[in-house]
Amino acid sequence: MNTLDSSRVADLLSILHRDAEASDREHLETMTAAFNGPGGAEQMVSDILAEERADYPAIYRGYADNFLAVSPDYGRFLYAIARARKATRIVEFGTSMGISTIYLAAALRDNGGGHLIGSEMEPGKVARARANLDAAGLAELVDIRAGDALETLRDVGGGIDLLLVDGAFSLYLPVLKLVELWLKPGAVILGENAFEPGYRAYVRDPANGYVSFALPDEGRGNEFTVKVS
Repeated sequence: MNTLDSSRVADLLSILHRDAEASDREHLETMTAAFNGPGGAEQMVSDILAEERADYPAIYRGYADNFLAVSPDYGRFLYAIARARKATRIVEFGTSMGISTIYLAAALRDNGGGHLIGSEMEPGKVARARANLDAAGLAELVDIRAGDALETLRDVGGGIDLLLVDGAFSLYLPVLKLVELWLKPGAVILGENAFEPGYRAYVRDPANGYVSFALPDEGRGNEFTVKVS
């Protein structure tokens, strides 16, 4: 049995996913309506990016009580990729309540140990994520840094095996460029909801040293990228 399927972690994740679904239901319905509305996904992304670029801290302060969490399937995908990569050093932009962090930290434990650096802007979410990781018995593997990722991830102190990008859309490319020199050859970069056109163009340009493509995820915009040079 692996850590992810232990009763302590599995039972906690079941509760957290249930709470996330209740918390985020209205937000997801709004996003789905925008996605399917006039202009479709392109207009929705354009509107979100315009709001974020005006004041992204204020935008995400409005989501202080929302989990904005990965799905159970995507969480297990994160675990599987971290295991396959034999990751021992992981960086996560956008920790939120720590659901994705639990999946990744479980992989670190089953890989023999390691270190995960997370970044989260909202202090209340930082506290809840730390409590959730403690409840999962994984806290010693994780350092959640409170504040703007453009500051908290300026020095990650070592090579990165896996990077999860899952915060403010407008910061995907700046965060990637911030930590790029730390990415090991073969490092995996997972862009959750990577709708920002500049980010996709950058990782899909072979001149930048990546191989990248969209995952078949029914319009969620998840990007799978590998650092090849």
